Amino acid sequence: MQNGSTPVVKDLVLIGGGHSHVTVLKQFGMRPVPGVRLTLICRDVHTPYSGMLPGFVAGHYDYDDIHIDLGPLARFAGARLYHDEVIGLDPVNRRIRCGNRPDVSYDVLSINTGSTPDFSQVPGADKFVVPVKPIHNFLSRWERLVPRVLAARGVARIGVVGAGAGGVELTLAMQCRLGQLCQEAGYQAQLTFHLFSRTETVLPTHNRRVQATFQQLLVARGVHVHAPCRVTRLWENGLGCEDGSTHELEEILWVTNAAAPCWPADAGLAVDAHGFIRLNDALQSVSHADIFAAGDVAAVETHPREKAGVFAVRQGPPLARNLRLVLLGQPPQPFTPQKQWLSLISTGDKYAVASRGKWFLKGRLIWRWKDWIDRRFMDRFNVLPEMRETPAVDLAPGLADADAMREISAMAMRCGGCGAKVGATTLDRALAKLQPVQRTDVVVGLDHPDDAAVVEVPSQKVMVHTVDFFRALVDDPYIFGKIAAQHSLGDIFAMGAEGQTALAIATVPYGLEQKTEDTLSQMLQGAEEVLHDAGVALVGGHTSEGAELSLGFAINGLAERASLLRKGGMQPGDRLILTKPLGTGTLFAAEMRLKAKGRWVSAALASMLLSNRTAAACLRRHGVTACTDVTGFGLLGHLVEMTRASQVGACLDLSQLPVLDGAEETVAAGIFSTLQPQNVRLRRAIRDLDAAAQAPRYPLLFDPQTAGGLLASVPPNQATACLAELQALGYEYAAVIGTVEQHSDHLEPIALLI
Repeated sequence: MQNGSTPVVKDLVLIGGGHSHVTVLKQFGMRPVPGVRLTLICRDVHTPYSGMLPGFVAGHYDYDDIHIDLGPLARFAGARLYHDEVIGLDPVNRRIRCGNRPDVSYDVLSINTGSTPDFSQVPGADKFVVPVKPIHNFLSRWERLVPRVLAARGVARIGVVGAGAGGVELTLAMQCRLGQLCQEAGYQAQLTFHLFSRTETVLPTHNRRVQATFQQLLVARGVHVHAPCRVTRLWENGLGCEDGSTHELEEILWVTNAAAPCWPADAGLAVDAHGFIRLNDALQSVSHADIFAAGDVAAVETHPREKAGVFAVRQGPPLARNLRLVLLGQPPQPFTPQKQWLSLISTGDKYAVASRGKWFLKGRLIWRWKDWIDRRFMDRFNVLPEMRETPAVDLAPGLADADAMREISAMAMRCGGCGAKVGATTLDRALAKLQPVQRTDVVVGLDHPDDAAVVEVPSQKVMVHTVDFFRALVDDPYIFGKIAAQHSLGDIFAMGAEGQTALAIATVPYGLEQKTEDTLSQMLQGAEEVLHDAGVALVGGHTSEGAELSLGFAINGLAERASLLRKGGMQPGDRLILTKPLGTGTLFAAEMRLKAKGRWVSAALASMLLSNRTAAACLRRHGVTACTDVTGFGLLGHLVEMTRASQVGACLDLSQLPVLDGAEETVAAGIFSTLQPQNVRLRRAIRDLDAAAQAPRYPLLFDPQTAGGLLASVPPNQATACLAELQALGYEYAAVIGTVEQHSDHLEPIALLI
């Protein structure tokens, strides 16, 4: 559903978060198309701006300065953000294959994934160079290169292959930055830079004054320019050129020979000789009218241009316009890019050269101008208007055909009660994609469905029942399905049981049958993967249509009576261990308000998707005396329950609380979950409250968690070994956060160390 009750009629899917697509997202956020569901699939939630990369390398910008945060931008656009990599495409059935999720359907598709380095013509390049594209890989390699140079006390020979604007800028930026870092470390840098150009001059696409300026500057800076010099082979510490020369180098950067991903050509899209998607002047595939592309991955046949970020930026507005037109059944409009463009090339030391055609300027003022332009561009996408409630509106004219309109008209007469159930055919098709665990103790399940599931309870076992249900906190139904399943299983594992069976309770927004089926299928596939991993058989459930996406599970578990874990049982002296970090409540409240960074949300999702099953088994091996999972009542609420059941007190060390990245920032900004005020009422359980309440992490004691970790008490002689094993098992945030104390005369059972 979109805008409250507007049915989804068409799916627009964007692959990649490049310079063109960020403009599409912003424009669709400012002016949505009612009835269109927007989905962004991208490998990274922060997309780098290539124009500021040299400034980052030179030390003038930090990470956030040069990245567009796709998390808030997608939320602003009303887009579902799928954090994954595309590996294939089926244009006949309009399905997108991803690396780690079910296929994604589309009605209209746009591709803006950028380019990758082409190593096919140079043996050894794929093994021994640092490619600048894709930029996110280069940034991590750069972070490793810097300490290597510093460890060598500034003695290094560095080669850059490619003498266009990118190669020249990066060479000068690295020279400035590494020299500065060596000076700060207290020794004189002995850095030698080599720049390799296939043409007779550097910057071959720029005017002669620009070429001469940089040729002189490179010589003055001591950079060895090899031109013309075509690199033909590489080895671990050097390269060879076509003229027979060889050069020994410790580091080699590759800033040339762009290549396209292979999956567009494999899918049958028309591509050029280098694999780039062939487009007409409306940025539309010449072979598939429902597919558009922009940026480095594209080749506009009528207006060929070099692979440069300026063209991707300029393609953004016409791409957004044409996507909107095609969705509404109208022909796209041609776009003619400029023949000349403004080029601003920096020299690493806050000095830059500007050119357009034969025009030329240089100086520190030019760098300040470039800095102003770049920051203004980034602010367009990182400084977003406040989110506002959007009322339900009619479908955009031309969006739905006659068949879709008849189905939409029938939605107004949707029944309640059993009439609100998802149709049998839709449900059957969604369930057919699942492969539930086969268990011998399941007598009647989804393989032979009946009015109810039937399961056996083995002798000498007790059955543990639990149920959880909540509405979606993420727009990705597949990930939401996984989170809902992990959350529902938490109570089972916290009690020392193993899951047996699950019944699903799902609500899917009203929509066209095809869209409803796709959402339900994605959600159940995500959940089923988690259940399957836990050995839990999905044996049935109930599905209905409603206002918003929701999912929950009734879980049955089995345990030996003697091995049951309870909230009661903590002993004075026990150490309190928390297996996962806190902060999901505040982070997702911030995400809804466009105040959470994409990487914060990604880290929170990764934490929620981590199963408690292995942690519970580890705790049992180390003599756990009491256990619970931390969910809606927050850490303090669940700890109070444990102290009451055990008739003990507890002391928490706030400095030891594991916290998700960004959570302290969002609570400091006053951003809390809607459940936080109710949880805060438990503050009366804290001794010396006035002093504790001033601590930065204090609010996180009340933060409600979704799919949170286990809170357990472990004998003091087992705590160190238990914590080490938990961290080795992948619970990297696991920590000892306090100690169980004797019951005292204090009315407040919880003490806090600040």
